[in-house]
Amino acid sequence: MTRPLVRIASRGSPLALTQSRLVRAALAKAHGWAEAELEALAPIIAIKTTGDKIQDRPLVDAGGKGLFVKEIEEALLQHEADIAVHSMKDMPAIQPPGLTIAAVLEREDPHDVFIASDKRPFARLEPNAKLGTSSVRRQAQALRLRPDLEIVSLRGNVETRLAKLARGEADGIILARAGLSRLGIRPDGAEILNDWLPALCQGAIGIELRESNHDVAKLIAPIDHGDTHVAIACERGFLATLDGSCRTPIAGHARLDGQKLEFRGEVLTTDGRNAWTVSRAIPLTAANARDAAEAVGRDAACEILERAGDKLPRF
Repeated sequence: MTRPLVRIASRGSPLALTQSRLVRAALAKAHGWAEAELEALAPIIAIKTTGDKIQDRPLVDAGGKGLFVKEIEEALLQHEADIAVHSMKDMPAIQPPGLTIAAVLEREDPHDVFIASDKRPFARLEPNAKLGTSSVRRQAQALRLRPDLEIVSLRGNVETRLAKLARGEADGIILARAGLSRLGIRPDGAEILNDWLPALCQGAIGIELRESNHDVAKLIAPIDHGDTHVAIACERGFLATLDGSCRTPIAGHARLDGQKLEFRGEVLTTDGRNAWTVSRAIPLTAANARDAAEAVGRDAACEILERAGDKLPRF
């Protein structure tokens, strides 16, 4: 009987399981595993997190984005799993002692898409239309452009939110393009919001493990996408310095253009009336790319802290 080489902890949503299978497929390609052996070599353990269980109120009222990872990280720390697969946008800025993000897959398009029940673009929504979202970032960005909109809380996975839109619970919703792409869902009339900065780390899949698990770290190393990991380091530096949580309307996107790192970030008030933006572009060397990228994110955040002063949202 084949013994597992790596046990994968994952949320149980369709998107989370799809992402875990992407990680497993990348490992299979890197190590030459036969498809028939994947379930035995790398079983996926579905874990229902507190964030998945709470569907009757916004996560900001229940404790924040860490609710999507707490039980999964506990499985790692209790040696019930060897790696955890996360949507990096769900990860708090600070990890529990003993855990680390060892690898990230190549990032999908990080932008949001807007989907209206009548297929019209965001700018042409009817006055006082209902926008369904539980993201304070999306709320703030939408209200900055359209202060007339009524924001209605909309929880649930991708399929659930699309069903709620179809039932008329909202006139439009905003979803991550990466999630739709990975699920193979292509809604009619979806508008890519290229001019909106996305959630920090949106579109990136992270692989977390125990720092002491060197054998698994070596197993995972070949599937790490270096440029994505560097970009994520910058965005998480920005997040950590701003003490960002899902209560904070914060957005940003880092990317590498050759050996140059480019970053744009912003923080808003929840009503969208105030916003502070920042940008950076610096050369990087391979030797210190991640540390330098994180420092760029932290420096950009410090600029916003200084400029915004007491007006910056505090929670």
